[in-house]
Amino acid sequence: MSRSVSLAVNGRTDIGQIREENEDAITWFAHPDQPFAYVVVADGMGGYSGGALASRIAIQTISLCFSQLITPTFLACTPEQQKLMIQSAVRSGIHKANLSIIEAKAENPDFSHMGTTVVLSVVWQDQLTVAHVGDSRAYHWSLKGLTQLTRDHSVVQEMIDAGTLTEEEARTSDVRNHITRALGVQEDVEPDLKTYRLTESALLMLCSDGLTEYFDNAELQHVLATHRPALECCYRLIDDANHSGGRDNISVGMLEVTVGPNQSVAPVISVPSGQGEDTTVRRNQPRFGE
Repeated sequence: MSRSVSLAVNGRTDIGQIREENEDAITWFAHPDQPFAYVVVADGMGGYSGGALASRIAIQTISLCFSQLITPTFLACTPEQQKLMIQSAVRSGIHKANLSIIEAKAENPDFSHMGTTVVLSVVWQDQLTVAHVGDSRAYHWSLKGLTQLTRDHSVVQEMIDAGTLTEEEARTSDVRNHITRALGVQEDVEPDLKTYRLTESALLMLCSDGLTEYFDNAELQHVLATHRPALECCYRLIDDANHSGGRDNISVGMLEVTVGPNQSVAPVISVPSGQGEDTTVRRNQPRFGE
């Protein structure tokens, strides 16, 4: 049975302190009548305005797929069918965005090196779907702590996995911007995609690496746990990243999920640090809040 869910969403992108152009793009939406919302963040690359074009193509193409999702047919389906339809829309949006970027590259030689990361979260009732390509990230925060929902497709992540680099060293590594998967590079791109069931009120945060360059998971958790109103965390985090140097473009999207009539995301003064990558509360059962 689906739980009563209300959703609110906000986002911001910023050029930072060094770059001459903002190659990030972000979009978000909350349905006025249905418990449906999403956030999409893309971090472009390629110079000559190519990165900005690639990220813009990504968010526009994916948003178009999502805009066609909530139909009478969808609403009449079972929760399991709806989950599969959302996953199909996510994969279709990413696939179409990838091909559109490749087509744009073919039309203009100046864009031959462009591409983009993408990370997205879609909430329908108590279902959360997360997908990503590249090193832009999604996080889930509740009163139980912070969970990083995505694992970077990057050279430094592979080095961390191999034990040759720590997460702290990765943030200053010379190859920290080298990603191993992106839109616009090959005709076939496979996103990492997972669906969860939301069982308690939470914050979902999506961001480009212009933010995570400066914050580890414990620092992100502290801001999400203590800063209110919750949706204004996106402004606070971007301002903090700029004060720390702002070497890259910075984008943050926030989706606030309130589950049940009497539950809300309340501030906490002290919570345990959440590092780690585990996306489940029980092994092999991707649910939150049990």
